Amino acid sequence: MRPFKLERYFAAIEFKAEYVLCASDCEGLTMAELLDMASSGSRSLWRGLKLGYTESPGHAGLRSEIAGLYERVSPEGIVVAAPEEAIFVAMHSLLEPGDHVIALTPTYQSLTEIARSKGCRVSAWRLEPGPRGWRLDFDRLKRLANRRTRMVVINFPNNPTGAVLSPAELEAVVDFARERGLILFSDEMYRLLEWDPAARRPAVCDLYEKGISLSGLSKAFALPGLRIGWLAAQDTALAGRWLAMKDYTTICSSAPSEILAIIALQNLERILRRNRGILRRNLTLAERFFGARRRLFDWIAPRAGSVAFPRWRGSGSVDRLCRGVLDRKGVMLIPGRMFDVRDGHFRIGLGRKNFGKAMARFGEYLSA
Repeated sequence: MRPFKLERYFAAIEFKAEYVLCASDCEGLTMAELLDMASSGSRSLWRGLKLGYTESPGHAGLRSEIAGLYERVSPEGIVVAAPEEAIFVAMHSLLEPGDHVIALTPTYQSLTEIARSKGCRVSAWRLEPGPRGWRLDFDRLKRLANRRTRMVVINFPNNPTGAVLSPAELEAVVDFARERGLILFSDEMYRLLEWDPAARRPAVCDLYEKGISLSGLSKAFALPGLRIGWLAAQDTALAGRWLAMKDYTTICSSAPSEILAIIALQNLERILRRNRGILRRNLTLAERFFGARRRLFDWIAPRAGSVAFPRWRGSGSVDRLCRGVLDRKGVMLIPGRMFDVRDGHFRIGLGRKNFGKAMARFGEYLSA
């Protein structure tokens, strides 16, 4: 596999920068905050926990809580894994060399690279910026399909753009996959972070019998340190294929993380209210910041999620901008080339509590 550009970039800079203005997660919950939410039952699970091996599919209580997020998925259709591991396991167990994959881009690199490394041909279905937000060409989706196409990969709310599909667009994607008998793999890590919960789209695993939803606690739940995610599908036979592959990765999940994940899921609305509050405040600051600098930036407001993808229009390259604000102000940004986008875009994260201070530093750099 080719180097994971985004992760290598983070590894080199993230823990040295004073402000990580490009983080994709929300402000992390502390252990004390999470345990304070525990019911008497989950607190008892935590206190009585033995640090032994856990069930490979995931704790039965955890899978039951996860299944409760969906309408047509049973606990037997859930496999718990670290989110990145879940992508690896799914792609390796469902694809063969020579298969063709259509993947939405820009997106998280592993959603395309793992298939490519396995010998699949991957075609990009690109999000394009427009005056009313990010848009997709559905005629191109049809043109990309061929007799070897086996899977379509989507990611909404999208990382890095914050784009979402309309109900009609999501229905069109599902119909496209169903008519051709394709697997529809949907990265839904940012789902539940819609500004307006009424705008939330159904999970693909509920909409389609060959749909697979990837989700987890890293983004919407502000708990990336737990390393808990999952794959969800109506077809319970898929779980057996995933577990056979998982035997060669982690085998099972962390016992403490599973119990903490149960507590988080039992307090879903409380955690989401907290995180949406942070995001709304930061989105207002971002719109004010970029709105006052229209000559320097194109701002396309995200529709959901915790990231945005503005475009630099000032002098010099966006890489130079990112290097300069890091070197002079200690603020980390991510240039678009980390997502194979090279027209001036860069990612910012909207989920951290120090967002206002980081943007102030950014503004100081631009005014210098």
